[in-house]
Amino acid sequence: MTQDELLEATASHIRRLLAGDSSGHDWWHIDRVRRNALRVAREEGADLFLVELAALLHDIADWKFHGGDEAAGPRAAREWLIRCDADPDVIDQVCEIIAGLSFKGAGVATEMPTLEGRCVQDGDRLDAIGAVGIARAFAFGGHFGRPMYDPEIPPEQHQSFQAYKTKSGPTINHFYEKLLLLKNRMQTAAGRRLAQERHWFMERFLDQFFLEWKGDDPVGKPGNGE
Repeated sequence: MTQDELLEATASHIRRLLAGDSSGHDWWHIDRVRRNALRVAREEGADLFLVELAALLHDIADWKFHGGDEAAGPRAAREWLIRCDADPDVIDQVCEIIAGLSFKGAGVATEMPTLEGRCVQDGDRLDAIGAVGIARAFAFGGHFGRPMYDPEIPPEQHQSFQAYKTKSGPTINHFYEKLLLLKNRMQTAAGRRLAQERHWFMERFLDQFFLEWKGDDPVGKPGNGE
């Protein structure tokens, strides 16, 4: 199987596997991460084949949907790539990227050791912020039955992966526990540049959200339905 054939087969496999997802981790998330990661990889000079393959497989078995088992993703990716008779070195590199990709809490470092891993991680994190990131956050919260916001439940800065995995707070808290932290955790120059506008958009969204929550949003100005 050529590299192009492997990428095509993997994309088809993941698209079937994630069909019907309503949590923000569907095929279109994978496709956006792939495009984000390739954009970063082209600027950074990374191996495009390895970046695209890892991006396609990065959520093949996300721990959030597999009982907190962080080994589920690398294991499922390895099984698929072995079935495709992929090169053993490629398999190892892809699985290493998937194993280290996830955000694990405000107090947990998640640096990636390879350029390709940094490109995929930045691509995934770009899809967690900005307008799409906001939409995905609320889709995820609704999927798991979490409240939109509760002013009596403050955000937490989780200092371990176990604490982060077991959190169940309101969706707005997730912005302070993860999403607003990602701009400064991008690991490539391209990722940091692309994150700026998306981060700014989230800050403006939160400003407006809290104005409306308190009933302090201005009236009689363009854009408010007047």
